[in-house]
Amino acid sequence: MVTWLRANLFNNVFNSAITVLLGTLLLYVLSQVWGWGINHAVWVADAEQCNTARGVGACWGVVAEKYRIIIFGRYPFEAQWRPLLATLLLMALLLASCVRLFWKPWLAALWVGVLVVFFILMHGGVLGLATVTTDQWGGLPLTILLASLSVVGAFPLAVLLALGRMSDLPVIRSLCTVYVELIRGVPLISVLFMASFLFPLFMPVGTSIDVLLRVLVAMILFAGAYLAEVIRGGLQAIPRGQYEAAASLGLTYWQMQGKIILPQALATVVPGIMNNFISTFKDTSLVTIVSLYELTGSLDLAVNSDPDWLPYKLEGYLFIAAIYFVFCFSLSRYSQWVERQVSRGKVH
Repeated sequence: MVTWLRANLFNNVFNSAITVLLGTLLLYVLSQVWGWGINHAVWVADAEQCNTARGVGACWGVVAEKYRIIIFGRYPFEAQWRPLLATLLLMALLLASCVRLFWKPWLAALWVGVLVVFFILMHGGVLGLATVTTDQWGGLPLTILLASLSVVGAFPLAVLLALGRMSDLPVIRSLCTVYVELIRGVPLISVLFMASFLFPLFMPVGTSIDVLLRVLVAMILFAGAYLAEVIRGGLQAIPRGQYEAAASLGLTYWQMQGKIILPQALATVVPGIMNNFISTFKDTSLVTIVSLYELTGSLDLAVNSDPDWLPYKLEGYLFIAAIYFVFCFSLSRYSQWVERQVSRGKVH
């Protein structure tokens, strides 16, 4: 440790001075953050105590008071056990899908079964459960649902688009190129607006598609376009000899792609794929603009409707940021694990 410090931080006078300066600044910032966020903070849901400590300590009481609205949004208070159970089931499914032991053909059936149970719990209308329309869904359950289904739906679409852009057929290649460049040329907000407000104008009179479904399709189409370029980069990294070797074995196009080309291409771009997944998870915060209140939207609902807690929205955002960090950091660590597994199978 001492050797590393001397070699990297104190190897000359200038670097030593910079190290001391930055270290002092870091200690000062950390002491201020500790004093505001921990030492002088208010942890109980008492608005009067928060007002007394305002400007000196954080008011985590806003989280203690409003956490159910932040986590579950406008979902009926007495029925919030349903989104809690549904979210736990979906998260358990996601964790199982990350473990090699569960990478079996029946995993697809498990996904279908869990999603059916999820929607039954969330929507109700059967088994004696009261109906809760999708416009009342929100908070963490909605965030995880949108992120999970967007990733699951975008991945096969991205593979097809990437293969299409590499195709020798001009029509297919042109269509895939136009689609990818068109979607990548506009922000996600524009796609969400079109799906939520413009698309219904083209529907027959009296026909309506649920806004959650429209938003989900928009996110799948958007994420698929970006992910397609990542996968295409992996396909282009595969040496031409791999294609020729597969053709010499008499494999069909889809056999060649499924057994030889795609496994290598996907293994090459694992960091890019996971980066896209993380970006999709964070992009769910944009659905608030179309009146779907995920985590950030639920915080606005919780705080803006109560003037006593409105000054402490920052603490609420920090709480949400911590949730996002936990999920995104977990995805990042899982990506590193996948990279290590892939590297073991490579011939050096």
